[in-house]
Amino acid sequence: MLYTLAAYLMWGFFPAFFPLLLPADPLEILAHRVVWTAVLVGAYLLATGGWRELQAFSLRTWGWMAACGVAITINWGVYVVAINTNHVADAALGYFINPLVAVCLGIIFLKEQLRRGQLAAVIIAAVAVLWLTFMTGQTPYISLALALSFGIYGLLKKKISISSTGSVAAETLVMVPLALGYLIYLEAGGQGTFFNQGPLHPLLLISAGLVTALPLLCFAQGAKHLPLATIGMLQYITPTMQMLWALFVTQEHMPPERWVGFIIIWVAVAVYLIDLLRHRPRRARRTTGRPAGE
Repeated sequence: MLYTLAAYLMWGFFPAFFPLLLPADPLEILAHRVVWTAVLVGAYLLATGGWRELQAFSLRTWGWMAACGVAITINWGVYVVAINTNHVADAALGYFINPLVAVCLGIIFLKEQLRRGQLAAVIIAAVAVLWLTFMTGQTPYISLALALSFGIYGLLKKKISISSTGSVAAETLVMVPLALGYLIYLEAGGQGTFFNQGPLHPLLLISAGLVTALPLLCFAQGAKHLPLATIGMLQYITPTMQMLWALFVTQEHMPPERWVGFIIIWVAVAVYLIDLLRHRPRRARRTTGRPAGE
């Protein structure tokens, strides 16, 4: 429980971190996230002996890892754009609807059966997106891009069976050549910020790897021991924190029409969570609430 809570809390504080990386633009920040996350997780695998798992990958597995790497890199990039352009509420909306998008993708691509509660939640969420599109005059592109990219990422992960740490390492490693090439291009053209913004700036860019990898490693450790229903409840800590940040720190404009859209989304989330709790396995019901280690 502590590992999983730590992961969601760290993700919830991301809006406080990425503005510190300015004046680097979102693509430069994204490239540094990829490179330094790969370095950190790769070092962790070397220290723990987990590198052998990557060495045993087939070419087909590396192909799936490349697809996962593209999906999660898009997600990371869109998120940085959202935070550093004061669209934190849109980022929160994306992660509120992400589980519902994942349900839809499971139906379409994995032929999963839809329960009544899930169907109701998806329909309500669709109504919220349509409301936001027509009543505010703007489709929530950032929210949908975050939800879809992470949903597709989760869908791709279902095609392979490897450890969470090995997956993060492989996903970032396949993207390192592109990220590193882009950083070299920026610095060669004098457009990069790594060397010309004082001594603290490069340290912050490097720390983007730690900030990205640490919650992923905590989540990987915690999720192994928690029931799915508990994880489903806890996952909303992050977008709730982001929403509060948007309201009280960045003070984003929230007209009444937008509030109505968010309220409809929260109704969809409540329906989804009620359905999740009603249909959790009996074993999960017995184990939920036990102290760690039991």
